[in-house]
Amino acid sequence: MSQPDINTSTTSVGKAGRRSANAKSSLSERLASLGPVLGLILLCAVGTALNSDFATVDNLTNVLTRTAFIGIIAVGMCFVIILGGIDLSVGSMAALIAGCVIMFINWAGPALGSPLLAVLLGAALAVVLGAAFGLIHGVLIAKGRIEPFIVTLGTLGIFRAYLTYFADGGALTLANDTADLYAPVYYGSWLGVPVPVWVFLMVALVGALILNKTAYGRYVQAIGSNEAVARYAAVDVDRIKILTYMLLGACVGIATLLYVPRLGSASPTTGLLWELEAIASVIVGGAALKGGQGSITGTVVGAILLSVISNILNLTSIISVYLNAAVQGFVIIAVAYLQKGRR
Repeated sequence: MSQPDINTSTTSVGKAGRRSANAKSSLSERLASLGPVLGLILLCAVGTALNSDFATVDNLTNVLTRTAFIGIIAVGMCFVIILGGIDLSVGSMAALIAGCVIMFINWAGPALGSPLLAVLLGAALAVVLGAAFGLIHGVLIAKGRIEPFIVTLGTLGIFRAYLTYFADGGALTLANDTADLYAPVYYGSWLGVPVPVWVFLMVALVGALILNKTAYGRYVQAIGSNEAVARYAAVDVDRIKILTYMLLGACVGIATLLYVPRLGSASPTTGLLWELEAIASVIVGGAALKGGQGSITGTVVGAILLSVISNILNLTSIISVYLNAAVQGFVIIAVAYLQKGRR
């Protein structure tokens, strides 16, 4: 009587076990990707139940407009976090860019004899400055081999200190004639949708296409997953890092040029804690803190979700509005705990 082949049986059991593990992993990943969307739907239901004003068109439009600035920055931050990096300076960077743009527009209006041309050049300057600051970060991190946390922690103080110096401790304010020309960038709308929301959607769409449909996007994910393997695969890691921080800087510039006409001024408190909101949006959207995984769609949902939380707190007064940042901090810690060991 023939004996069963023990090796064959063991191999079959091993394959079955791997298939079961892969199925569980796939299910877990699908549930994780749906988490932010389900959370947003639940929050909207709670907000409507707590205050009927929450579900009005005006309120939802305000929420999306408020989300646009942080959401645009979060799109760039998504690339940086997927890369395995971080940027703590985006709020201070936005403040300095806003101050520089205002000073330039106030000077260029009379000098060029055309306030409209001054505004257009100022908007371009915002993006150029953002990309330049990102270039500095990228070079220090990639070529200088300094940790992103240290580099951006240092520039966080540098950027805000220079704005405070330029403003002499006060605020820089747009001249009245240019402020009126610049106002539609924030207060204008198209098809009933505010301009900042349209820009946010376009930035998110372009970001998703770059991340998912280009070689650069694949390199970003590869470096975040395993930088050493990416180098062995002939990926120019330093170049990708520099480009990624420049991309984030450009996103900060776009967000800032939309934000300036909101108040028409820049002060040492401009952009305060924007870095916290941008990072929170990315990780709530499902990006892995260790790098290698994340999505623009999840980041957009995460940004809206955090804005909805703040809006609900403002409408219901469940807790003080001064604790909004604390709620976001708790969210970051909770998501980080849930992501332990994730790669």
